Amino acid sequence: MVSPPHSTRGGCLSRKNFVLDTNVLLHDPRSIYSFDDNTVIIPIYVIEELDQFKKDMSELGRNARQIARYLDAHRAEGTLAEGVPLPNGGSLRVSFVERDLPKSMADGGLMDNRILAVAIETRQRDPQAQTVFISKDTNLRIRADALGLLAEDYEPERVEISELYPGFSEHAVSADVINQLYKPGGDVVVEAKLSPNEFVLLKDAANTSHTAMGRYDEAQKKIVPLNRQVKDGTWGIRPRNMEQSFLLDLLLNDDIKLVTIVGKAGTGKTLLAIAAGLTRVTEDATYQKLLVSRPIFPLGKDIGYLPGDVEQKLNPWMQPIFDNVEYLLNLSRSDKKAGRGYHELMDLGIVEIEPLTYIRGRSIPNQYIIVDEAQNLTPHEVKTIITRVGDGTKIVLTGDPFQIDNPYVDSTNNGLVHVVNRFRNERIAGHITMNKGERSALAELATNLL
Repeated sequence: MVSPPHSTRGGCLSRKNFVLDTNVLLHDPRSIYSFDDNTVIIPIYVIEELDQFKKDMSELGRNARQIARYLDAHRAEGTLAEGVPLPNGGSLRVSFVERDLPKSMADGGLMDNRILAVAIETRQRDPQAQTVFISKDTNLRIRADALGLLAEDYEPERVEISELYPGFSEHAVSADVINQLYKPGGDVVVEAKLSPNEFVLLKDAANTSHTAMGRYDEAQKKIVPLNRQVKDGTWGIRPRNMEQSFLLDLLLNDDIKLVTIVGKAGTGKTLLAIAAGLTRVTEDATYQKLLVSRPIFPLGKDIGYLPGDVEQKLNPWMQPIFDNVEYLLNLSRSDKKAGRGYHELMDLGIVEIEPLTYIRGRSIPNQYIIVDEAQNLTPHEVKTIITRVGDGTKIVLTGDPFQIDNPYVDSTNNGLVHVVNRFRNERIAGHITMNKGERSALAELATNLL
């Protein structure tokens, strides 16, 4: 159960009424269960706005239909107008404004004004409880505040980027410990609390240039050396820095079924993920195919608005993936003129490009899945994707929380950050945060300065 939003304003009232905006339910249909033993109020006008989304085939449409199912199921427990009990001890009520709106709010007939009016009336009718208006609309929260309402964002799993688990740590040890890790089959024990699959940089306390890299094996309770294949690289790509070495170790470890990668542009997260995937599919034959997908947000429209078949519609959004694949293929200018390219791998069934829309409802076994730009996904969407993973499948989520196109999430509550936080202590998951750019000196400078 998630703790409800809180504030130091509004006194010390323990009982609360939470009035939810439409965008909260579209963001997370299960949000009605996220406010402990308090009262959740949905304005009738929110139901009317949800009705406009119910036929959409997008994630918003699915969420609108899902919340309608939840509300309809609760009708069996009583009338929503009077309130029905929730599993967490709270109650759920659908409410509307029983009096005429103030003239300042009635002008224009905006639905947002009617939703705010429900919150105002709730506060007036129940002064013994603290009324909190919950919305993901920044401007609406400002308007609510101007009307004297306590307004909060819906943030069930807020994780500040500065506090995000980095996936590795540094430790000062003796020279003997470092030398032990370099021995064949060597492993060491470090007196520190580490997360499963957390990487460590061991530094000689007497000589900081004497170092060794390793990964914490939770099963053995020891630091083990990185995969020997990391040094040699994969698909012609060798790691250029420590973070890339850590990442490659995660990508090539079949015991780690879920890998999350957070990094700014140019750190090599997508390129290394594709290179490792191609190696495991073609050279090692560990997986049947490499499945690559990414959310479609840049133009704010579904792929159906573009002409052609699915592949042609996806091309504008998948071009960064194609660029990485062709870079790995190391094609010459004459090869490209002859028509060679990424499509050869697709024709052979080695690589498959698919929109996230079509992953829902599937079971995907024995595949290497890469979900690029995962920072644009909501926690619910990420859950939907990961639960599609079948036996023998590995899934890699990459993204930059500072480059978000989805208006319903931000750098602290998106699906990628949510997964990093939830899977930190699981043995089958690994994470790395990448900070050092390797695309070019100009790209690195632009990322840091602009």
